[in-house]
Amino acid sequence: MGLPEPPEAGASALPQGTFVGETVIVTGGGTGLGKAMAVEFARLGAAVAILSRKEEHRAAGVAAVEAVGARALGVACDIRQPDAVATAFDAVESALGPPGVLVNNAAGNFPVPAEDMSPNAWRTVVDIVLNGTFHCAREFARRQIAAGAPGSIINIGASYAWTGGPGFAHSAAAKAGVKNMTETLAVEWAPYGIRVNCLVPGLMPHEDEAAAIRGVPERGQREAARAPAGRVGQPRELGWAATFLASPYAAYISGHTLVVDGANWQRRAMLMPEFTPIREQLGKGPFEA
Repeated sequence: MGLPEPPEAGASALPQGTFVGETVIVTGGGTGLGKAMAVEFARLGAAVAILSRKEEHRAAGVAAVEAVGARALGVACDIRQPDAVATAFDAVESALGPPGVLVNNAAGNFPVPAEDMSPNAWRTVVDIVLNGTFHCAREFARRQIAAGAPGSIINIGASYAWTGGPGFAHSAAAKAGVKNMTETLAVEWAPYGIRVNCLVPGLMPHEDEAAAIRGVPERGQREAARAPAGRVGQPRELGWAATFLASPYAAYISGHTLVVDGANWQRRAMLMPEFTPIREQLGKGPFEA
């Protein structure tokens, strides 16, 4: 039977208007799961700023937020650059008001055996996922502390932060850093009224998945059968989790990592399947130096 399907899109467990008067920043909020989270904040009354390097992604995020009747702003930003982050926050504050919620969703990822990974590939993913998350969190916290205002930060993690991720050494290491940083910042910033939590999505297919991820062999085949839940997740389910964690109803939750994946990452078999090296899983030939 598996786990039940979620409520229909547009439903919410939180009261309507929970985020009225609030400004929410979502990095990478123009596509996929970032856009889904932005929309759920918008449904509850928030004004939403979409930070992204790509104009078409910003436009898509703004359109999705405006479609549910909320104010939206697209701001160009490379989160790897602290000065660019500060400039983007200035733009958001000027147009929508000071943000009280930050969702650090922007990421970079692609599968590659570690021995094939270039130093630039490693730096790029770690710089976006780990350094970019810190740059945005730090900018947000410094402004909230100076203003004497509370706030909520939600970092987006990954289950391989606990387990490691063959084929994703760069992303797995960076996401492990994000989880650890979440726990550290939650303690440091709680005295200022700033909560910091981490949200880990499971398999939630969407139309904006990167070609490198869609191209993983057998991706999209029998995906529901690969999870204990008997189904994949819906992007709106991550949006509901994000709005709850940022809401007043989670006011005593900080330093927590919430996994939304139907128990899939905890799955273990009495007898593990035969091992297949990651090069073979990705359809790579023998390594050549």
